Amino acid sequence: MNNRNTLIVVIALIVIASAVSAFLAPRMPEQMASHWNAAGEVDGYITKFWGAFLMPIVSLGLFLLFWVIPYIDPLRANIAKFRGYFNAFIVIIMAFLLYMHGLTLAWNLGYTGFDMGAAMLPALGLFFVYAGVMMAKAKRNWFIGVRTPWTLSSDTVWDATHCLGAKLFIGSGLLAILGVFFGAYALWFVFVPLLGSALFLVVYSYVLYQRETKA
Repeated sequence: MNNRNTLIVVIALIVIASAVSAFLAPRMPEQMASHWNAAGEVDGYITKFWGAFLMPIVSLGLFLLFWVIPYIDPLRANIAKFRGYFNAFIVIIMAFLLYMHGLTLAWNLGYTGFDMGAAMLPALGLFFVYAGVMMAKAKRNWFIGVRTPWTLSSDTVWDATHCLGAKLFIGSGLLAILGVFFGAYALWFVFVPLLGSALFLVVYSYVLYQRETKA
């Protein structure tokens, strides 16, 4: 995805989400449900204004951060090599955030006949899957990917770590989607594979670097 199309799509998503929030705000309760526990029960509330507009504001802030990264990274030339994949990642994470926002608005309008966690898992799983796809294409940089002292010190270690990381993140995403069918245990299908993969990749990059420096 090129820069122009990315900018158009993301701005359109944020504008549409903001317009929908403004239209629905008068119908929202003064205290809006904003957080759900593992059992799918509401355990956090927020005022109407922030409930309606916090996510679009956060999405805009994150987009601006992501947009600046390719220009401020000392290794920006490497980001340019997979910029199309990174742009698609930006669109996906914006869509994911605004999807969560849509679920929150629906719940606060009284459409509570769904499990919030189960509704989020497929989108979360797809997000992890695409993160894995981008990881396979990522080149060494300071902001995107598995950034350990060892991956940042060696292109060889970076490439090997991200080749394996891509498979682990895609697998974690598929497990997250599978978690929809396991009710109260669904979150285990998200956090255990994800945290396990992240920890393993840190150790893996260290081992690879030690092997490389001793060769």
